[in-house]
Amino acid sequence: MTNSPSRVRKAVLPVAGLGTRILPAAKTTPKNMLNVFDRPILAHIVEEARASGIEHIIFVVGRGQGAIEDYFDHAVEMESILKAKGKDAILELVMADLPKPGEMSFVRQMAPLGLGHAVFCARDLIGDEPFAVMLPDMLMKAATPALKQAIDAHGQTGGPVVVVEPAPEGETHKYGIVALDGQDGRLNRMTGMVEKPPLGTEPSNLFISGRYILTPDIFPLLADQQTGAGGEIQLTDAMARLMKVRDFHALEYEGATYDCGDPVGLLRANVAYALDHAGLGAAARAAIAPLLGT
Repeated sequence: MTNSPSRVRKAVLPVAGLGTRILPAAKTTPKNMLNVFDRPILAHIVEEARASGIEHIIFVVGRGQGAIEDYFDHAVEMESILKAKGKDAILELVMADLPKPGEMSFVRQMAPLGLGHAVFCARDLIGDEPFAVMLPDMLMKAATPALKQAIDAHGQTGGPVVVVEPAPEGETHKYGIVALDGQDGRLNRMTGMVEKPPLGTEPSNLFISGRYILTPDIFPLLADQQTGAGGEIQLTDAMARLMKVRDFHALEYEGATYDCGDPVGLLRANVAYALDHAGLGAAARAAIAPLLGT
């Protein structure tokens, strides 16, 4: 298998999930449109994609998620009111998330058949290029964006890259864990993936977080991939098959991850992003401190 010389220009964001872990908050609002401090989760994800050099963002959506497409479109009446009232600073914030022509596409996933199926739905828009997958309920905060770190690693290896990080002590059984062909530095060749291994059997302490760089040869495998865990078409199953014929690498990225599909993870993200906000961080800290008795 030859290495891919193409740069990574496209990212798939599978946003069709029901958000069952965070119900009832996600009952009427798509889970990825819940706020993290001053903006929806998806706005932060898109910001990371753009900062990583992504030119085309492909949302894989489900029924009842029109709010996502509406968010990344003009709100003509609201924009007119803000402009008429001279609220230029707020208008600038509202306009900042709007896409350039052709920057975003939306693909419908007709049934919730799993992450692998969601990625497969984007195949015609990806074409014959390496591409990124960004799990949109995982916010990854880093000085160099997590996706940029992964893209740079792909530039070194020419093949698929999975972003990983250490699991909390004693919790490897809750995650998909990677097996490595030795561990030297942050970028290492993978030899396998184990979903939720029993404690004491895990091949490493590194779990698959929320960013992937994949190559288009994953699509033929997803086309005939049998259902796996949960009766869904699992991306990791197809990746494991592809790993038999080409090298995969795991990148232990430098940064912090917030699982916004979990109520406590969403709370952690709100606090972290509030405290780090350039304009409102000091006010956020002053508001939080009395609640903690500090």
